[in-house]
Amino acid sequence: MMAKNKIQFQEGYSLFELFSDYGTDEQCRQALFKWKFPDGFVCPECGCKTHCTLENRNLYQCNHCHHQTSATCGTIFDSTKLALSKWFLAIHLMTQLKTAVSALELKRQLKVSYNTAWSMKQKIMQVMKERDDSKPLSGIIQIDDAYWGGEHRGGSRGRGSENKTPIVAAVSTNEDGHPIAMNLNVLSGFKSSEIKRWAQAHLVPGSTVYSDYSWQ
Repeated sequence: MMAKNKIQFQEGYSLFELFSDYGTDEQCRQALFKWKFPDGFVCPECGCKTHCTLENRNLYQCNHCHHQTSATCGTIFDSTKLALSKWFLAIHLMTQLKTAVSALELKRQLKVSYNTAWSMKQKIMQVMKERDDSKPLSGIIQIDDAYWGGEHRGGSRGRGSENKTPIVAAVSTNEDGHPIAMNLNVLSGFKSSEIKRWAQAHLVPGSTVYSDYSWQ
């Protein structure tokens, strides 16, 4: 019998666990509070560590300067009218499933309008990208260039088409070639100066980089 792939058969985070941990809005709110203030409440205005809770408004008020904040302030959930439990379920579906989740599928699973599902997906994808961008790739890295989009009718064809957006894709792998992390960014072009700017921002110095493209 062929040995099981340890990565393929690793335990994930199940829906049962999700509903147990974050099945209610209050559970989600408490989790956000702990992630935002891992060492206990700290007023973002004056640094005071004591506060009172305004239960009816889900706000935390500083005992010193009376500044009010919330667990969702400064997050993609800020001012949302949608239940936090639905946001957490959307994040779970987008991060745990092996296949991509469409906005239409989110609409069906969350029982929201298509426009709401589309907006949620865009926001979640944006913060995922920002998180990935904040962690430069290291080790063995394979990069490639690509263009996104097609040609306008009557316009230029091929790589020079004005309707194509240049992007660079980079994947860090372990010694066995298994992917670990990925970075995908839009560039202004593929000149060496632009690639150098991108590399300084997204690659750890000393990494081993492989590519079959020669930038000018």
